[in-house]
Amino acid sequence: MKSALALATALAVFLLGGVEGHMPSRYGHGILKGLGAEDGKANRIGTGSGYVAGGDNMGEGAYEAAPVPAKAAVTASVPVLAPRQQCAALLIDDWASQSRLTFLFYNALLQPSSDDGTMSSVVVSHNRVTYTPKNKNSYWFTQFGCVSAAAKGYGGIGSLMKASAGTTFSVEIQTNQNCDGNNPVSNVMTSQQLGWVFDGTEKFYQIPFGKFKGLDTTHLTAVVFSQFNKAVTYGPMAFYCGTTGSAFPDPTTSKVVEPSSTVPVTTGPSAFVIDKFANKDANALGFYHGGDDETTYKISGGSITFTMNGNADLSWYTQVANGCTDFTANGNGYLHIAYKGSAAFSIALQQHNPTCDESVNPFPYTWDEVEASRYSNTAGTDIYVPISHFRIDKTKTVGFALHGFYTKDKTTVSLIEIVKTVPGNTLVPSKLDTAPLIFSCTRPNSFAFAIDDGVPELAQRVMDIIKAAGIDVTFFTVGAGLEDLSTGFKQRYSEMLGRGSQIALHSYTHPPMEGLGDLEGIDWEIEKDINAVKATLGVNSKYLRPPFGTIGARTRQRLAAKIPGSCVVMWSIDVQDWLWAESPTPEKQLDAFKADLAKGGNLVVMHYLYESTVELLPQFIALAKATGKQLMRVDQCLGDADAPALKSGR
Repeated sequence: MKSALALATALAVFLLGGVEGHMPSRYGHGILKGLGAEDGKANRIGTGSGYVAGGDNMGEGAYEAAPVPAKAAVTASVPVLAPRQQCAALLIDDWASQSRLTFLFYNALLQPSSDDGTMSSVVVSHNRVTYTPKNKNSYWFTQFGCVSAAAKGYGGIGSLMKASAGTTFSVEIQTNQNCDGNNPVSNVMTSQQLGWVFDGTEKFYQIPFGKFKGLDTTHLTAVVFSQFNKAVTYGPMAFYCGTTGSAFPDPTTSKVVEPSSTVPVTTGPSAFVIDKFANKDANALGFYHGGDDETTYKISGGSITFTMNGNADLSWYTQVANGCTDFTANGNGYLHIAYKGSAAFSIALQQHNPTCDESVNPFPYTWDEVEASRYSNTAGTDIYVPISHFRIDKTKTVGFALHGFYTKDKTTVSLIEIVKTVPGNTLVPSKLDTAPLIFSCTRPNSFAFAIDDGVPELAQRVMDIIKAAGIDVTFFTVGAGLEDLSTGFKQRYSEMLGRGSQIALHSYTHPPMEGLGDLEGIDWEIEKDINAVKATLGVNSKYLRPPFGTIGARTRQRLAAKIPGSCVVMWSIDVQDWLWAESPTPEKQLDAFKADLAKGGNLVVMHYLYESTVELLPQFIALAKATGKQLMRVDQCLGDADAPALKSGR
């Protein structure tokens, strides 16, 4: 069980690829831009829009303006506002999500926004974004569709900004009389010309349209910031009404307050040490311990130090058996972890598959988990978790795992053991429900294709293949892409719903949700996706597949709190499109499918990101049918009482 929590053999690298969503495709916008009037280029930014496979980073020195598909402007997500006399500020971006900006390349209008990879870093936090330039060629832009400030009563664009003294950069407003993205007209001023002076404090700065000579305020399409000499932090950015603006307020969020109730202390039958970190390869019981990435932990001097750097996808394991063991006798006892440093991680107890056979998929079969921080003492030295709080079949216990580390802070553990009870005056928190974690179909003789979002240009082919095969599948969809009508996902998924397929949740902007810094961020992703799928398709789903397959106690707890009866859907067949689709040997996707199928896998993860994957889909389906199993939706293969009846002849 060398990688029990992370089923993939390669690590997920956000934005570059990985398992599940180990999506190298960003829902990006293919923007090319130039680098300022000083470079002698007339039109400095082209405005491409729409989902594109591959990176949108065109590199430095890509100066030519790129044409925009007409639909990018025509279908702009610009809200219908009140008449001019009732002008209301129009939010451009509130920096609500790192992944919305740097994975999907959207602003709050669901219009393109990107730095095209020219910045050294782009960091979103607490409704602020900090752009740190690599050099003078660094820039970033955000588009509006096609806005008539004259008709709406907007006098300019405003934003809170913070930069150190001496910071300068250029501000460019782009217009296009035809609103089609071709040959945009640029109007540039420097921060000095706008009268901006920075002193390291956050202040409100205005971009008054009246200062830009000859600006066509009836066809505004984008604003571009370039020629930076230092890093700049921006707050919410919006069109303001009239001649004088004010800072757009930060979004209000409800603080998530977890229950503070406690449970009575119990006493277990025995105490024994699991791990004292005296050996690199085995724990105190003589069983395996180790992790997904050896560079992220170090055993030395009777302790282990984790430096996961906020990568919530990585796990470390310590087993209590080679295979299965019956752990039910310890039900009234406690897991004790002596530690120092951060408690920002999850603790899982893993369950083996029904045959206790590591060669059979899935392995592990499931696990339950808790937030370490909820069970820590106030001194931050000891964690006590009732074994009863791990709701698995304990007759098939494998071992414990530490994972879901969501900060860059270090954690050092010196002891893992089972104890009979807790020290006096220890308060044991109540168990928070976690959404069940599913890796395989449970209905006899069933098989399900669970397909995550891909790219619009391949979507119709996938739908046609599924229709020709006469099967129903489940699509896990990202809410922001679904709401962007230019992608066509709404139309295609509506068609598939009509044919009998299922639509389920895949977050709103595709971040590694367990890695988000707070519970409010997790809630935002869940709630926004729920609302997008409901508003766009009329569907209320209780199934979620976490982006990148990154899961932990916090995400499962918040999902259970938001959607009673919800379920986290993983997989037992991985076609490994993230690894092979664009390699010299894309046929290895077929080999991966066959290998997991031979191990008994019956729940698929794949994307329609690549031509090669879509071309192989008919073969995947044929192989699944050849098993004699019945192909169906995820809710059907899990025996959901609310799922539609199976169609005859399927």
